[in-house]
Amino acid sequence: MKCVVCRNGATRSGKSTVTLERGGTILVVKGVPAQVCENCGEEYLDEAEAGHLLDTAEEAARAGVEIDVRDYAA
Repeated sequence: MKCVVCRNGATRSGKSTVTLERGGTILVVKGVPAQVCENCGEEYLDEAEAGHLLDTAEEAARAGVEIDVRDYAA
């Protein structure tokens, strides 16, 4: 796909590190599958991956986690 940010690069399969913050909870997830622009580095997650990350962050917030760094697990 063509990057919507720089409009010059094409995206390729890669990995991303995603940081989510909600209230007092910070969740960092490494190795998330993403499409990454070869020109500017903008990262795009598909809907399923984003939903999975949001569910994981919600669980962490409910559990009272303050800071958590983890590797992505599908």
